[in-house]
Amino acid sequence: MNYPDHLRYTKDHEWAELVSESKVRVGITEHAQSSLGDIVYLELPKMGRELKANETFGVVESIKAVSDLLSPVSGKVIEVNSDLTSNPGRINGNPHLEWMLVIEAANAKEQFGTLMDSGAYSKFVKSL
Repeated sequence: MNYPDHLRYTKDHEWAELVSESKVRVGITEHAQSSLGDIVYLELPKMGRELKANETFGVVESIKAVSDLLSPVSGKVIEVNSDLTSNPGRINGNPHLEWMLVIEAANAKEQFGTLMDSGAYSKFVKSL
């Protein structure tokens, strides 16, 4: 599997993209999508919700399982991809292009830096 270098990753298989000094875009990894199978339902948080790192922010449901989505960083939800909740199957095509939400964080760059880079995540996935 290919894990883009500009993203960072969690052990719970979410990816994070630093889009500005204070904003992080979030989605799920190709490994997560592959493990889940065809995604058929997605529940995301309301705008304005405060999240802590590793806190559940939503639910993804596939033909195989239901799984919690965990925030890779702490901060406030400032954008939600409502197009994706209407058509969650888009995640099945290329999960690294389908973002779920944007979180505004006071120390986004610092939090982003604590996540795994593509090499470390790839090694982690191979160890599973």
